[in-house]
Amino acid sequence: MEPGNGTQRLEFLLLGFAENQELQPLLFGLFLSMYLVTVLGNLLIILATISDSHLHTPMYFFLSNLSFVDVCFTSTTIPKMLVNIQTQSKAISYAGCITQIHFFVLFGGLDDFLLSVMAYDRFVAICHPLHYMVIMNQRLCGLLLLVSWDVSVSYALLQSLMVLQLSFCTDLEIPHFFCDLNQVVHCACSDTFINELVIYFAALLLAVGPLTGILYSYCKIVSSIRAISSTQGKYKAFSTCASHLSVVSLFYGTSLGVYLSSAVTQNSHSIATASVMYTVVTPMLNPFIYSLRNKDIQSALRTLLGTTSRAREPVLLHPAL
Repeated sequence: MEPGNGTQRLEFLLLGFAENQELQPLLFGLFLSMYLVTVLGNLLIILATISDSHLHTPMYFFLSNLSFVDVCFTSTTIPKMLVNIQTQSKAISYAGCITQIHFFVLFGGLDDFLLSVMAYDRFVAICHPLHYMVIMNQRLCGLLLLVSWDVSVSYALLQSLMVLQLSFCTDLEIPHFFCDLNQVVHCACSDTFINELVIYFAALLLAVGPLTGILYSYCKIVSSIRAISSTQGKYKAFSTCASHLSVVSLFYGTSLGVYLSSAVTQNSHSIATASVMYTVVTPMLNPFIYSLRNKDIQSALRTLLGTTSRAREPVLLHPAL
């Protein structure tokens, strides 16, 4: 197909796990289950933080936003993959691919920024506990969230518009179960130098920047915890950031693993399997990590689920009525 006017009629082929035809029913059930668990778990976290007044604090404000972003992040890729498995199709339209790139970059960036903001919140709580509520006031929390959205939306829009300027010919196979930005750019038959330059520069700025902030925050946190004299005090201080540290390790560890595996091998099955870790597994595990290690969340969830159960109980009329 010629580039230019015909670009709008293009279709990309998402190879993903398509080569294992006999495993398609199993994969459909597995990913559907993981998606439902992800959505349900994160929605419960959001409802718990909204319903319990004790959780109306900066830490849980950012946690509920992270849960919302995780639901959106997973919903960008998994439903389309499930449709393709069910219909035994690999295709995604040009418009659908660009849309998927836009929202994948948007919510991926938000995940990154929110984790760094939450690290700053833990830094203030542990290193400046007496001034915590003064520093982390509603205005600052709202401003941090707004900046995260503004930067992520701007970056996603920039990448989408730059991909729209590319022309595509043939060989439109993508070794993922979603439209990965790098892979789509490599499919173009026009000059992609500017696109690749922006991708690498943005990766350096938007990934390494927040990660550096997270590492700096935890260096300060560790120094403050070491200065605490009692063992119980050290444990209590560390327990307040253990869940967040676990999520950060999982998110960045799996993301780094994906890009390392794609650099080492060009096998589409290996790349797709590695991508599952940070696009599906990490958002699914986040609610479990926070709920299992957090008594406040556990209490709020018990209250929420107890209230829901009582609301669904049938009203039994007295025999005399």
